[in-house]
Amino acid sequence: MKTRQLAIDAMLAAMCAVLGYVALETNAFKITFESLPVFVAALMFGPVDGLLVGGVGTFIYQMLRYGMSATTFLWILPYVIAGGIMGAYARKNNFKLSSRQALFIVMACELLITVLNTGCIYVDSHIYGYYYPALILGSLGVRLVVCLAKGFAFGTIIPKLILRVKNA
Repeated sequence: MKTRQLAIDAMLAAMCAVLGYVALETNAFKITFESLPVFVAALMFGPVDGLLVGGVGTFIYQMLRYGMSATTFLWILPYVIAGGIMGAYARKNNFKLSSRQALFIVMACELLITVLNTGCIYVDSHIYGYYYPALILGSLGVRLVVCLAKGFAFGTIIPKLILRVKNA
């Protein structure tokens, strides 16, 4: 791994951790931008970097915010999986994605993160005794709207952002 690539990954993982904190959060949903650095790493460098930035960044955020619990690694998993899938898609396309391809993969991965996080809420709520059906189903519509809006916004700006980072 090149030194520059490692430095960018470290900065993106730190951004992921910080952006996890900067969130609008209620009991039902959370609007956060922590997936953006994961997507940038995956689209620039591939699946390993997407996995690492998602794993390390989200792990740091989880440790600082909640500490270690029975479900800590479950909450990290959506970002790791999305980073790996997005990085594999970018590598398959030789890291030359059209605007339409970038929008597609970002929206698909945002949807994946939302679905996996919904599963995390379900498992976590059963383990810690705060489960009620409205928690999962009642917030799902809002969570999906937020997911699609974030996916569209990220998918629109990421190609330009990656160009800036590559040329820096």
